[in-house]
Amino acid sequence: MVDGTGLENQQVNSFAGSNPVPSAIRIMMKKKGFTVPELLIVGLFASLLVILFFVQKSNVEAMDRDDNRKTAINAMYYALEEGFYAENGYYPETISEENLTVIDPALFTDPNGVNLGEEGSTYSYEAANCNEGKCKEYTLRAVLEKEEIYIKKNRTY
Repeated sequence: MVDGTGLENQQVNSFAGSNPVPSAIRIMMKKKGFTVPELLIVGLFASLLVILFFVQKSNVEAMDRDDNRKTAINAMYYALEEGFYAENGYYPETISEENLTVIDPALFTDPNGVNLGEEGSTYSYEAANCNEGKCKEYTLRAVLEKEEIYIKKNRTY
């Protein structure tokens, strides 16, 4: 089994001897699993991803609640302008599902579950320039989480 270079003999002898596995493979076989620093880095990276996920999820949910608030204020605004004012020629002193029947009554409840006009509501309606319950102006407001206060005022006629 000798070809003149001695390589074949060396390979046969290394497999036939007491240590049949080459040294490079032997070193790799001794190292099983991950080292503590490798595990710490992976754990830290996974923790950062989880934290980032929950922060972003919280931001997206807050923006969704803000969009719902704007939708409710816009619905009230158009119900006042296109419905109530067009019919009566004035704005009401207060608004509720009784005098703005054209919109979903659930829109008077903010995302926190508090109705318009109640303490702690993020919605407010302020009538102005009123005489005997008939008002010429109003302001609708919604306190938003991620933006400035959203304000809609009456049209000027």
